[in-house]
Amino acid sequence: MVELSPVTWQAGLHWVDLLGILAFAMSGALLAVRKKFDLFGVVVLGCVTAVGGGAIRDAMTGQTPPLFLRDETYLWAALAGSLLGFGFGERLARFERTMRFFDTAGLALFAASGALGAIKIGLGPLGVIFAGTISGVGGGIVRDLIANEVPEVMYRREQLYATAAAAGAWVTLLLYSRVPLWQAQLGGALVVVLLRWMSRRGWVRLPVRRLPSERPK
Repeated sequence: MVELSPVTWQAGLHWVDLLGILAFAMSGALLAVRKKFDLFGVVVLGCVTAVGGGAIRDAMTGQTPPLFLRDETYLWAALAGSLLGFGFGERLARFERTMRFFDTAGLALFAASGALGAIKIGLGPLGVIFAGTISGVGGGIVRDLIANEVPEVMYRREQLYATAAAAGAWVTLLLYSRVPLWQAQLGGALVVVLLRWMSRRGWVRLPVRRLPSERPK
């Protein structure tokens, strides 16, 4: 099996990260368009969604300043995604599948890349999973709070979100020492996509604890 050179891998990882930034920014911008935010509001929500998870991860792991401030190409990608969401939001917002696609793509890419970043600085298994999860869902949580929504990770049991990100980070960790890095990241991302797809079809979901007064009689 051929291993990619460090330079090639770093370049590929950078572009994958930018794709995730673009995807998340469009997801946040589309929500802002639905909420009837103005251009400034759309850009803010799109950018916060795109870089929020990574910023939280970097702050927790002591990597300061956050990556998006050390490499402004991430901010440019977030800005581009936000403007695309604003420019085409009226059309794209009609298609729920489009929003789900961008959201799932961002979640998958960031969960896997966040896990690899945590492995690189020597975190343990739980730390890697947590860092990968927060990388994927952190921006979405901040997005929903700014938009006055209950974060979906708290209640959308029929569409796995944080759980899918955690599973993707875990698979990335398992594959890290067994396959080339890009395959580990791809494997983790595909697990996120698969779990999201299965949950939307009702094949996988998390249990919900109901109070006695809420149970059907």
